[in-house]
Amino acid sequence: MAAAAVAASGCGVCPVSWSSSAVKRRAGESDGAGIDRLSLGSRGSRIREGRVRCDRLLRPRFTHLLARRTMGSGSVLRAMSSSAAPQVELESRRSEVSDAISQSLSNCLTETQLDETVKGIGKKIRGKVRDIYDAGDHLVLVTTDRQSAFDRVLASVPFKGQVLNETSSWWFDNSQHITANAVVSIPDPNVTIARKCSVFPVEFVVRGYVTGSTSTSLWTVYQKGVRNYCGNELVEGLVKNQRLDENILTPTTKAEDHDMPISGKEIVEQGLMSREDYDEVSRRALALFAFGQEVARKHGLLLVDTKYEFGKTSDGTIVLLDEVHTPDSSRYWVAASYEERQRCGLEPQNIDKEFLRLWFKDNCNPYEDKVHSFV
Repeated sequence: MAAAAVAASGCGVCPVSWSSSAVKRRAGESDGAGIDRLSLGSRGSRIREGRVRCDRLLRPRFTHLLARRTMGSGSVLRAMSSSAAPQVELESRRSEVSDAISQSLSNCLTETQLDETVKGIGKKIRGKVRDIYDAGDHLVLVTTDRQSAFDRVLASVPFKGQVLNETSSWWFDNSQHITANAVVSIPDPNVTIARKCSVFPVEFVVRGYVTGSTSTSLWTVYQKGVRNYCGNELVEGLVKNQRLDENILTPTTKAEDHDMPISGKEIVEQGLMSREDYDEVSRRALALFAFGQEVARKHGLLLVDTKYEFGKTSDGTIVLLDEVHTPDSSRYWVAASYEERQRCGLEPQNIDKEFLRLWFKDNCNPYEDKVHSFV
């Protein structure tokens, strides 16, 4: 079945089509309606060629976890194998990867309009990064290249959506011993088909370090004198980027414009979750974070903090949603240089979007000042 859809992206137009050849399905699962055949794989020759170039550089030697970071005056894609093999530095191929990204600057996947052209797809719900479409018992989630921070969209970055979606796919597959998830299939590098769930109106933020630059970050509130944050007692004398004695949970409410910190006690008292559900999801969130830290350490990284979203399926099963341990939802630091830089009072080397947060915070009011969208 071939039905064309159009996604405006930067300066170009990206055709979206149905493609059975692009399907990567989970064994034994069926969507019952063929929606797992949705593919963005033929979004236009220029964007396709750019993606293939990028994939060709990365896939032959590395699989699974991909993260983009800024390094000096340029960019580099760091890839980690799913095995416990030593971390491999792609610095020698930096110019090749940078060229592939540079040639795709005008072809970012910034907007999609599946609801206008694909029969049976509901109206789009536009999140900061994801475009979500209702497909009956399922949701079609398209991870775009939009870059968000400070509760707003700041830019579009080539291949970012692919990195986020495929990173989450790896973690979803490899964390099922901790929690079930809502994913049905990944038919395209930018697309996830998921079971429709009732989403808990709370984001479960787990932190292992005193850091951050946003209004809800642990270091920001600690600097303001807060010593009980989301039900966690904080001792005196902590310094920025210091590791906590144990990981803590600092939930936030899911708001349209700005997330607000909240304690577990308040979540239950306000009826946002039952005590039983809150305790179970908290346990899973902390276990996921500990597992993520363990995997990151094997690859020379520190998983600093992250956020999780959970929901319930129609049969009452609690499942993990959205994204897992991506450079958008998490902070990652380079382990080898952390201790020395901490002693010298320097910011840790990171491979997440913290560099972007810090730049905006240093140069403007990131929540209120007008920002001209850039790529």
